[in-house]
Amino acid sequence: MPSKERVNMAQMKVGILGIVALACVALLVFLLTGDMHWFNKEIPLHVYTSDAAGLAKDSPVRINGIQAGKVTQVELSGDTDPAKIIRIDLVVDEDMMKQIPADSIARISSDNLLGSTKFLQISKGTSHSLVEPNATLNSRSVPDFDALTEQGYTILNSLQLILGKVQDIVGQVEVGKGTIGKLLVDETLYNSLQATVNQVQLLATTLNSKNGTIGHLINDDQFYNQLQTIAGQVTSLADGLQKGEGTGGMLLKDPKLYNDAIKAVDELNTMLANLNAGKGTAGQLLNDDKIARQLSATLDKVNLTFDKVNSGQGTVGQLLVNPALYDSVNGATRELQETLKAFRANPKKFLTIKLQLF
Repeated sequence: MPSKERVNMAQMKVGILGIVALACVALLVFLLTGDMHWFNKEIPLHVYTSDAAGLAKDSPVRINGIQAGKVTQVELSGDTDPAKIIRIDLVVDEDMMKQIPADSIARISSDNLLGSTKFLQISKGTSHSLVEPNATLNSRSVPDFDALTEQGYTILNSLQLILGKVQDIVGQVEVGKGTIGKLLVDETLYNSLQATVNQVQLLATTLNSKNGTIGHLINDDQFYNQLQTIAGQVTSLADGLQKGEGTGGMLLKDPKLYNDAIKAVDELNTMLANLNAGKGTAGQLLNDDKIARQLSATLDKVNLTFDKVNSGQGTVGQLLVNPALYDSVNGATRELQETLKAFRANPKKFLTIKLQLF
């Protein structure tokens, strides 16, 4: 059986162990909740502004959105300067002080558009010197945020009006008003679409069968075989052309035709050059005006001759103009016809042979 001293010693050890365990638990709770900073030194800073805008004690302090400390006090400063009516005291973790340049600007901001959750936002500056402990940060006027909040309210009111109009439109659509309402409520369109679908199904059924021309084209192998045969013939023809077979192949492959065409073009160019240079009869006709003058003179003589004929000059003119010559010729023709008629009637009269002896 253990002695009384050993029992007391064991109980004391258990008590000490329990106390140490409770202390560890309390330390963990404080560290997790962030309410105590035993190992982080906090540096006090100050901000003056014209309006607290709902900012309260223990509100977060953030540097460009990163948690850096908290607000320790928000109170009236007693100063008559409109920009320094409210004094805000805050603390920032020591390791975050090196992230706050001297020209940084503090302002009151909110996590949402309604402004229900406020915090102090420090916008990091660009200066190379850092802010000193207990320094006063530059601040931005709160009315900027208030104007933004008012603008948010205006937007919300506009959205409410838009939603009201949308609800009216939806209500009209639900009762079948307007084109969209007719499309959604009236069964006529549905019936028309159903009829169209039925017609399409009937057409598809017809196409799948061998009825009609298109059905034969789709389902009958004969058309495919014919196309295959034609494709083979076209391929064979193309191969023949590539090999230079036949007239078409010769036209494609034999350079003789090309050379002949080039030669003909050269000869044509030479001929045109000779014509332009006035060589040969054709060149003389194109370039020398002598022949043109001769043709003009000849035409003038022909015109003069026709004028004389038309005026009755010369034998040809008398034939065309003098009626006496026409009457004489006409009379001689008439007498010749009567003589031929009498000859046919009694040829012996004209063919009598008389013999006389001396």
